[in-house]
Amino acid sequence: MKYIFILLVFFLFHCKSPEIQNVCDPTTESFIVNEILLFAFGNNASPCLRPPARVQPSTPRKWVQEAYIKAPNAESGDQVGFSVAISGDTLVVGAPLEDSNQTTITNGASASVDNSISGSGAVYVFLRNVDSWTQQAYIKAPNVDAGDRFGNSVAISGDTIVVGANFEASNQTTIINGTTASADNSSAQAGAAYVFTRNGSTWSQQAYLKAPNVGTGDRFGESVAISGDTILVTAPFEDSNQTTIINGTGASIDNSASNAGSAYVFVRSGSTWSQQAYLKASNAGADDLFGRAVAISSDTVVVGARGEDSSQITITNGNSASSDNSAIDAGAAYVFVRNGSTWSQQAYLKAPNTAAISAFGTYVGIDRDTIVVGAPLEDSNQTTITNGSSASSDNLAIDAGAVYVFVRSGSTWSQQAYIKASNALAGARLGPVSIEGDTIVAAANFEASNQTTITNGNSASSDNSKPQAGSAYIFTRKGTMWTQEAYLKASSVDSFDEFGYSVSISADTVVAGVPFEDSNQTIISNETTTSSNNSAPEAGAVYVFVRK
Repeated sequence: MKYIFILLVFFLFHCKSPEIQNVCDPTTESFIVNEILLFAFGNNASPCLRPPARVQPSTPRKWVQEAYIKAPNAESGDQVGFSVAISGDTLVVGAPLEDSNQTTITNGASASVDNSISGSGAVYVFLRNVDSWTQQAYIKAPNVDAGDRFGNSVAISGDTIVVGANFEASNQTTIINGTTASADNSSAQAGAAYVFTRNGSTWSQQAYLKAPNVGTGDRFGESVAISGDTILVTAPFEDSNQTTIINGTGASIDNSASNAGSAYVFVRSGSTWSQQAYLKASNAGADDLFGRAVAISSDTVVVGARGEDSSQITITNGNSASSDNSAIDAGAAYVFVRNGSTWSQQAYLKAPNTAAISAFGTYVGIDRDTIVVGAPLEDSNQTTITNGSSASSDNLAIDAGAVYVFVRSGSTWSQQAYIKASNALAGARLGPVSIEGDTIVAAANFEASNQTTITNGNSASSDNSKPQAGSAYIFTRKGTMWTQEAYLKASSVDSFDEFGYSVSISADTVVAGVPFEDSNQTIISNETTTSSNNSAPEAGAVYVFVRK
């Protein structure tokens, strides 16, 4: 070892060239020093003699069907899948026309087969273990009544579920924190919402929410959203002409703007819920249907108003909105933000190709600084995505539908993309949406293809032989550019099933509701097989897809 050290010192002090040398060039002193060090310290595998590392090509992930979910008491007309929501491994499914008279929660895999309370509605909770789904609970309202439509809307955040019953008829104007609800029936279609929480694997009711200005026909509970300890409940047929936000527990009792619409914010402290705000559009007008759709991400809320009539084609960042009414049912969306406990309007979103009867705002979704808005009656025949702030103004494909993506920088919103189906055709109605991160699922529940397989890529079937069969599309973002990643179809496609009537995404899982599917199956298929039976019209079903 001594002689090696002397030899090393000799080379270090007698290098003739001061420049940086290639350690793998055998004609240089650096190479010799490197080899001496490797030999001296017992490592004879010189990096100069190792073959270069092989770079393995990445395999694109693909979407596959994971499950076909049916209610254990599936029967004609229940419309299982009318609403869906997923959070992690928990799936919530609404069936607003289920007919059981049960007034309690069943924790487990069963459900009532009673049919004595028509259209009372029910909600089912399903849980995934690895890649296998089972039913965890069957939830009913404690004040179940005919025609209440419990399950018309659902949302979930962690261990909390909120359920809308937009036709519930109680005239109550206060919140009940607990497991009960009003049995009054004097205010038809006033609407209600119910909060349920999970402890371990057991679900129980935590609250019964009502509007403080409850009114007949308001349909409180038409749409619901939840993020942590904050719940949004909308009443798109509420009639107040108010154009400002009330931060607190009140709401307007004015009824001079029929079907203008409103939204209500509720917050939880411990296990107690209270109202935090009453949201109205800054240009509230009759028949705007503000609250047709709602979504929340932390302290930001987006509310759709599919009946709003302005012809504006730009975004207004701030708390104002157009009072123009020249484009009937063009639609709009409104962004609200919370600072502390105070809500204010941040933006008024319009399509850059605004046109009458586009129904922009029928569907909305949000994740952090990205909002997606569906306009199912938009008429362009474009079959590509426009990344940027423009959109097609052609009207050659009536009700083809479109989706718009908006992003926030600071407090300023701008359009990032205009998304069309790759097989856009008249009547397909692209619009139902959900977003998480850089992935959007958008459905066209009137799409008519007879395809029964998934297409991974940016193409889709041009077949039109199954009217209103329905389809869904996956779009992903890289940087600021959106592309189509997949085209999803039911594995048991049929006319008028409306696959994609409702959609939801969580991480790499997408669920699609098919409320008008006709199978009488009462078990879950944890695989790609499904029932082709059609003996239970509009029983409904849900499909689960995963990206692997």
